[in-house]
Amino acid sequence: MTALDPTAEGARRPPAVERAQRPPAEVRYADELAALAANDSDPRPPGWRLSLRAARRFILGDQAAGIRRKFVGDPSLIDRALVALATSRGLMLVGEPGTAKSLLSELLAAAVSGDSTLTIQGGAATTEDQIRYSWNYALLVADGPSPRALVPAPLLRGMAEGRVVRFEEITRCPLEVQDCLLSPLSDRVLAISELPGADAMVFAREGFNVIATANTRDRGVNEMSAALKRRFNFETVFPIPDLGTELELVEAEAGELLRRSGVAAPPRRDLLEVLVTTFRELRTGITERGDAMERLSAVMSTAEAVSVAHAVGLRGWFLRGEPGDAADLVACLAGTAAKDDAEDLARLRRYLEQQVSRRSGAQWRAVHDARHLLPG
Repeated sequence: MTALDPTAEGARRPPAVERAQRPPAEVRYADELAALAANDSDPRPPGWRLSLRAARRFILGDQAAGIRRKFVGDPSLIDRALVALATSRGLMLVGEPGTAKSLLSELLAAAVSGDSTLTIQGGAATTEDQIRYSWNYALLVADGPSPRALVPAPLLRGMAEGRVVRFEEITRCPLEVQDCLLSPLSDRVLAISELPGADAMVFAREGFNVIATANTRDRGVNEMSAALKRRFNFETVFPIPDLGTELELVEAEAGELLRRSGVAAPPRRDLLEVLVTTFRELRTGITERGDAMERLSAVMSTAEAVSVAHAVGLRGWFLRGEPGDAADLVACLAGTAAKDDAEDLARLRRYLEQQVSRRSGAQWRAVHDARHLLPG
């Protein structure tokens, strides 16, 4: 049994995650995946754990079956993404930062392969060794190139095991590193030139594919080659279009984070409404009334709103034993707004002074009264 034996690789399971801050999707939703698989009589693509319809239900939810909705977005996007993964082309998810591209990638991999952990994190320092394979140099020196000395990276493991590989922020990688995906995506083969004979080629098993993500703000950093683009289906993940849906998502996600953090008090919905409205207006540069206003250069995404709601709840609970209030919200907003541009803090201050003062409601008035808590 060599190091590339898919049976050996497939038998490896993630370590115990009972106390992990954020277990992978296949662990968090293990019961749902098991229930869907047990009742899944629909045809499924070769190598898939679930059929397309069952995978769709896993991601978008099925209230009658007790399956919670995990991704808020266009259902047709999920359909197109699943179909793309069943083809011989990869799936590229692009969009603004914080639009849940990584979450969607994780959910898709968990539904298709039952494993979302074969992940490559793109960056300027990412090398081909971290994508394809490297070597145990002690064994390499002792025995020479051999399957035993080979250390598979996510791409090699995904091909050998027939699983989905996730490539996060691919455009952060140098072009020559990105292009190591060309042959695995087109010919479904990975050459290991150092090994002799049959071990020199790894052919992808059924179920293998690649999901890549890229932020639109990173365009131009390391633009993908035309050859690599042709090997992906591109799908854009858009921000949540309406306030009510975004508010429900922020409330659910922040509530779950607070429970995992040991906070007994749920977030205040009226304060969350102020938070989400503020984020939407600072993101778009348009108020609820339709008036134009200054927008921030910082990413005011739904994911950032969840992080702020989490911080507000932690601040209120652990400092005073109560849910967070408007003063906590103002204090926590500063760390989100003032990241890339020093002028963003001034824009936020003007928003609190000029726009918030026109709103009615106790929480809006409390936020306006707490505006002096912004630093600087």
